[in-house]
Formats: sequence, C-alpha cells, structure tokens
Amino acid sequence: MQIIDEATLRQHMDRSVALDAVESAFRALGEDRVTQPPPIGLDIEPVGGEVHVKSAYLSGAPVFAVKIASGFYANGERGLPSGSGLMMVFDATTGFPLALLLDNGYLTDLRTAAAGALATRLLTNEPLDKVAIIGSGLQARYQSRAIAGVRSWRQLVVWGRNQERAQQSVQELKSELNRPVELSESAEAAVRDADLIVTVTASREPIIQDDWMASGATLIAVGSDGPEKQEVAPRVLQRADKVIADRTAQCVQLGEIHHAITAGVFTSHHIHGELGQLVTGAVTCREGHERIVCDLTGVGAQDAAIAEAAWRATCADASSPA
Repeated sequence: MQIIDEATLRQHMDRSVALDAVESAFRALGEDRVTQPPPIGLDIEPVGGEVHVKSAYLSGAPVFAVKIASGFYANGERGLPSGSGLMMVFDATTGFPLALLLDNGYLTDLRTAAAGALATRLLTNEPLDKVAIIGSGLQARYQSRAIAGVRSWRQLVVWGRNQERAQQSVQELKSELNRPVELSESAEAAVRDADLIVTVTASREPIIQDDWMASGATLIAVGSDGPEKQEVAPRVLQRADKVIADRTAQCVQLGEIHHAITAGVFTSHHIHGELGQLVTGAVTCREGHERIVCDLTGVGAQDAAIAEAAWRATCADASSPA
C-alpha cells in the first residue's frame, strides 16, 4: 500500500482535475451506476467536533474509496485549521488496500468546491452580475476560486460572521483572481440583487431569508452537511421554482431540504431532480427567469471519483491494481 502525502497531492491535483472527477461522479449517479451507503456522522460534543465517513463505488472503476473528514471548529482558537482527514483507496477486484491519501482534507475541499462550480455552470447564465459568498473560511475561498473557473462576474461580495477574517478573504481573492471582490457589511446586503448566492458556513440557524433573494437568483447551499446545520430559511425552498438535490435520499435526512421538510413547507416530491440528472440531461437546468436552490450535502461518489483521480495521478502502478 502506497502512502501519499499532502504535498504530493497538492502538486498533482488542482481545480480542473477535481471538476472533471466530480462531473464524472455525478454523471455516474445520474446513470444509476453508483453503490453508495449513507454517510456516517460522529459528533464529538465536548469540543464541538464532527467526523464524517463517506464511501462509494462507481461501477466499472478499478478502485473504490473510503473518506474520513473532520471539522473541529474551535481549532482556530488553538491556531489550527478546523478541517482535516484522509482517504483510502482499495482494489475493487480483491478488496486489498492500494493507497492511503494523507490529504489533510485537501481533496475534500477540492471536490466540495468542484460540486459548487458544476452546479454554477448548470444553473446560472454567463456572465454573472453579482455573486455573494456567505462565509469567509477556507471552503468559501475554494468555492470562489472554483466558480471563477466556470463563470465571469461584475462583482463578488463576501460576508462572514468574523469580519476581520472576511476582510482577509477578500484581499486574498482579489489578489489571486484579479477580479472585483468586495466586503459586504451584512448578509442581507450581500444577498440583495445577487445572481448567485453560495452559503458556506457551519451555521445552526438560518442566515438567508426569502425576501432577500432576487426572483431569478440561484442559491447553492454548501455548508449544511449534517442534520443540525442550517443556513437557509425553509421558506426559501418553499418559494423556489426549482430545488435540486445532490442526492435526494441524503438531502431528506440532512441539509436544507431536510429542514424545509421538517418545517412542513416542502416535500421530497417538490424536488426537481438531482445534480447527476442535470449532468445527464434527464431533467432540465435553468429555464429563463427562475429562482433555483441547489442543496449540496456532499456525497460519497465525489470522494470515490477524486480519490481515484488522485491515485492515478500519484501512484506509479495506478494503471494496474494488484
């Protein structure tokens, strides 16, 4: 079994590779070619930590993968990043382990951002006028970079509960992307008149309210990847023209769809389709002036696809698994 460190993975894996891998994962989901169990969630309550275990096998792939990712949100007070993790790659014929990807959460960050970029490409028009990023952490920056790879914009605004960190995020993105990026004074000001809103926080209560959103806006909800997390008021989904799930069976258990169902204002029958069905063309993407919500809770197929891509890119014998 090969052990691949974070530095090597960063050298070989970038946003374009991640986008291709994630698109292939959702295409496989749309074609019903994925074996994917429900995720495991483990809360470490004394320190406000959480651990997610996700796995999948894409039919025909030479390997399958298991991912373990953690989020310990008090780590900032310790001078540590909040997220970490690793992925394990196994031979799909023998079940033997082939590689341990010590990515420290990097591949999870890449594949999460790639899903946001894929949804943006399918559910928005080019160019965008105003983009609102709600959140100022690491994944908020990954989302901004990934979206920049598929869409141009007139203005990108960032709002975060920690305004100092949000300002740092603005400066970093402005320098790196060489595009207009501004700090917003409030979440509401950020969302007002935005064509695209991406929520990337660990909030446990709604931030985005229905009357803030423009009638033709697209909202991509990324942060709510557990049953207790919530960034969007249920009425936002109730009044949407289309609601997209990354995986319906998962979104009814966690994420924004879960909260809207629990609130009694939405049912699974109102889900327009899954992201994989958009990729395959089985359901329609944007059609004119629509309000669209896409609930991205993060699925194991994304992890399997990006783990396979990383394994192929970094392991010398990747073309011939043992």
